[in-house]
Amino acid sequence: MDDFLSARREKLERLRAEGVEPFPHVYEGVEPIASVLLAHEGLEAGEDSDATHRVAGRLAARRGQGKMAWLDLVDRSGRIQLQSRVDVLGPESHERLLSLDLGDLVGVDGTAFRSKRGELSLRVTRWELLAKSLRPPPDKYHGLHDVETRYRQRELDLMANEDTRDLFLLRARVIAAVRRFLDEHGFVEVETPVLQPLYGGAMARPFTTHYNALDSTFYLRIATELYLKRLIVGGLERVYELGKDFRNEGLSPKHNPEFTMVEFYEAYADYRLIAERCEQLVAYAAHTVGYAGPLDFTPPWRRETLQDAIRDRTGIDVLASRDRDALRREIEAKGLEVPPEDTWAQLVDALLSRYVEPDLQQPTFLFDYPVELSPFAKGHREVDGLVERFEAFAGGIEIANAFTELNDPDEQRARFEAQTRAEAAGDEEAHPYDEGFVRALEHGMPPTGGIGIGIDRLVMLLSGTSAIREVVLFPALRDT
Repeated sequence: MDDFLSARREKLERLRAEGVEPFPHVYEGVEPIASVLLAHEGLEAGEDSDATHRVAGRLAARRGQGKMAWLDLVDRSGRIQLQSRVDVLGPESHERLLSLDLGDLVGVDGTAFRSKRGELSLRVTRWELLAKSLRPPPDKYHGLHDVETRYRQRELDLMANEDTRDLFLLRARVIAAVRRFLDEHGFVEVETPVLQPLYGGAMARPFTTHYNALDSTFYLRIATELYLKRLIVGGLERVYELGKDFRNEGLSPKHNPEFTMVEFYEAYADYRLIAERCEQLVAYAAHTVGYAGPLDFTPPWRRETLQDAIRDRTGIDVLASRDRDALRREIEAKGLEVPPEDTWAQLVDALLSRYVEPDLQQPTFLFDYPVELSPFAKGHREVDGLVERFEAFAGGIEIANAFTELNDPDEQRARFEAQTRAEAAGDEEAHPYDEGFVRALEHGMPPTGGIGIGIDRLVMLLSGTSAIREVVLFPALRDT
């Protein structure tokens, strides 16, 4: 590697000595390579054109020497073949172009033609070095497969692996589709604080930091929920936010401590209306990106209750054993294995995660959760002890969580007080008491439905990937 670096630096110094600026300021008028290829689809093998184009990108291959040579240029949109001829460029420019290293960034003016082998090409009439690459690119034939390098140096992964570039372009289209769907259905995109004096909206441990100017402890948000519902109180009626949340949790194929979520809230709706919005939105995103995998996102999705889903797969009726010890005895009697959790709610969640979630491959809603699992959902209108909550699953993972939102301030205060007692009993993920949110509810919040959809997991499903680190450009990684 030292020899490679030295050789490239020597070339850099020679270029400067010859009056060539290896890092110019600008190169205007560039066309995407894909547009050039599309413009000449009808050109026959061996046929010339008089069309000129300006493209720019990274040199990816070189073939031939002497008076004529071929080079491959790659940009975000594709790859195009360049022809360098001494009788067109002149000896000095031709030789300097051929002396460039793979990985160098160049801009090219050229005339389009199709080679005798049928490949669209540009005959270079002028070129300019745009950035000298001082390190060699990854092996173009074998790609970049080392997982640690791919995640820690994503720029190399993008450079070497076309599939990676396509994946993150798909992610961008998914996000654009989500925004477009919500915009077209009357939702207003808003921004709420990422640094918060009191975290809330989920059961999770936060990241903490010290806010120097205020001399106070602040938290990276774990959810946008409470701020968005305050906007519903204020009369915005349909709002959404798409952005980063942060939860101080472990790493796994399904979890990254920093993740992207869209939350939206709709006044005068309940959780059943929100379920329809959810399946329509996901189906729209899948159609937009041309998803053709094994999952059928076409509405309506399958619907089950949480009670039935657990009972059908484990034989345990969790609502018939509403205290921890009774449920633990039922689990042991069935010979099932779950972690030695501390609370009844955690045992129910463990049964769901271990025995139900992996079985939910086709898109499915699970409705009607116990109140112990859902401190912000409105009580069920028909069954005591339950709340109007659903989670959405597909491909064996949870992708969304939704409620008919609790809008009774006195009940919300009581739920917060219960969470305070749970925290005192040792629950590190208990929700802190938020008097400001209760005060907002006291002004009156209309009947409201709300949902959070995990963008990273949605992209996993639509791209057919199995690990969240694949769909996050720079995932959290343990030190090596």
